[in-house]
Amino acid sequence: MKIIVAVTGASGALYARQTLECLLASHQVETIALIVSRSAEEVLRHEGIELPCDGRIRRFDNDDMTASVASGSAEWEAMIVVPASMGTVARIAAGVSHSLIERAADVMLKERRRLILVVRETPYSLIHLRNMTALTEAGGIILPASPSFYIKADSIDELCMSVTLRAAAMAGIAIERKRWGDDRE
Repeated sequence: MKIIVAVTGASGALYARQTLECLLASHQVETIALIVSRSAEEVLRHEGIELPCDGRIRRFDNDDMTASVASGSAEWEAMIVVPASMGTVARIAAGVSHSLIERAADVMLKERRRLILVVRETPYSLIHLRNMTALTEAGGIILPASPSFYIKADSIDELCMSVTLRAAAMAGIAIERKRWGDDRE
């Protein structure tokens, strides 16, 4: 599977790191296109998060509109925007493609491929809700970074992983994860 991971400037860089680690651990994933916005670079530094390096990760500059992820003919199968800032959500919802992240998301929508946006904001304004509705109507998947407390996590990493695994599953990656009722007899 060829998958795009886009990291935007919302808080929650841990989710981006975990997503890459999760995808790299999957035998289904052959190539990951990684696009990191300038704001995301700042958040990564501020939150003390380093993204993994691996031969399967191809990094693209967010200003490179000639990259393969900007074209539907390149056949990238899914895209996860993690974390997804509300500014990015708004631009994608409006069809604005001033950056490679926005253009790649636009391609996913127009080609009817999986686009998962792990949104990180609270509370939501009416504008946020309308943008997320527009994306859902266009075929995108809004996945709020709302951890599953029923997994009884022992750490923040483990708690956040419940969101990460859900995003990977939505992208089509077969993943073992705890589900509601797993601890019942």
